[in-house]
Amino acid sequence: MNGRTPPSSLPPLPPFPVTSPRAPASARDVDGPTIPVRRGGSDKTDARAAVAELRRQIGDGGDAACVLVFFSPAYDRGDMLAALKEAFGSTPVFGCTTAGEITPFGYISNGLSGISFPAEDFMVHSALFEGLSQFQIANTIELTHQLVSQRHAQAQGRPGFGLLLVDGLSTREEQLVSAIGNALAGLPLIGGSAGDGLDFKSTVVLHGGRCVSDAAILLLMTTRRRFSVFKTEHFVPTEHKMVVTGADLESRRVFEINAEPAALEYARLVGLSHEALTPKIFAAHPVVVRVGGQYHVRAIQKVNPDNSLTFYCAIDEGLVLTVARGIDIVENLHELFRRLERETGPLDAIVGFDCVLRNLETEQRSLKAAVSDLFVAHRVTGFCTYGEQYMSMHVNQTFTGVAIGGT
Repeated sequence: MNGRTPPSSLPPLPPFPVTSPRAPASARDVDGPTIPVRRGGSDKTDARAAVAELRRQIGDGGDAACVLVFFSPAYDRGDMLAALKEAFGSTPVFGCTTAGEITPFGYISNGLSGISFPAEDFMVHSALFEGLSQFQIANTIELTHQLVSQRHAQAQGRPGFGLLLVDGLSTREEQLVSAIGNALAGLPLIGGSAGDGLDFKSTVVLHGGRCVSDAAILLLMTTRRRFSVFKTEHFVPTEHKMVVTGADLESRRVFEINAEPAALEYARLVGLSHEALTPKIFAAHPVVVRVGGQYHVRAIQKVNPDNSLTFYCAIDEGLVLTVARGIDIVENLHELFRRLERETGPLDAIVGFDCVLRNLETEQRSLKAAVSDLFVAHRVTGFCTYGEQYMSMHVNQTFTGVAIGGT
């Protein structure tokens, strides 16, 4: 879905209000942004030093509607919260932990990346969904409707998009994104699931000066800029089919495939020994499911001691999966960026959510530097995820996000 709106449909109205207490700059009638979407990053291991470096790159938030910060779980969270408060004051700061960071200088690990959205072009409304383990669809839809109504009252007819950050260990992404996506009144939705490196122990989202687990953040971004939300993947199905014959939906564990122990049967189908199964193997040999005429990856997270497989997404008995093979990921990204530039004009920034398994695959295939260079060239900033959100779906092993152009 393309969220692009031509500049002619945005009349020179007074500047819209923002949730940040700072007043936006005057409205303007020019083709390009006066203030760019500022981007930064740091690989410093000390939280205060990393945030200080980010502040030097993106400013103190004085002219920002909000700041997004994606940070390594290795940082002390108390130090991170204190440093962000000191650096950005009362400017709203949202974010989450990562499985790797995408910065203006490429992929890094154990660091942080950040983005500042200028208040003269963006307005943000936010909601925190807590207690995902006790997920209730009615409450989620009601809170989303309230947020949409707040945005509508202030948006002056301008377009926007939703950005969703979810605790990546909550196992509630499917229910959450489906409920939110269906309540967004046509706004496109993208996002990512917070990561924890490859430890899978603790992930959090950042909202209101707190690091919160078992939670999600929904941001509704209103903008006068041209933008386009996107999803891309680089896999095609093979002839190898498998049927899930034993699974636990709650834990996302598959115990049997084709009535055989799951890990053993998967290994047989991809032509490997089950002892060789690692995250890099899962990245190189994903399985896909056909939904609505399209194939979507159902990524495997890990193999368990009992030869069951834990997935990054919902899985259930009777599901037919297909082993997929990869195509050229670099050319796939070239095609994506060419399309986005046609839709938005010159890119000011891309907020990107890149599955950690793509990161592992490119590393294994010695393509990580090439992908990183492409991200730098096309102004991508974001993080490596435990899954991605696109419209009303939770997906895996994809690159999703929003490309932002000028006015």
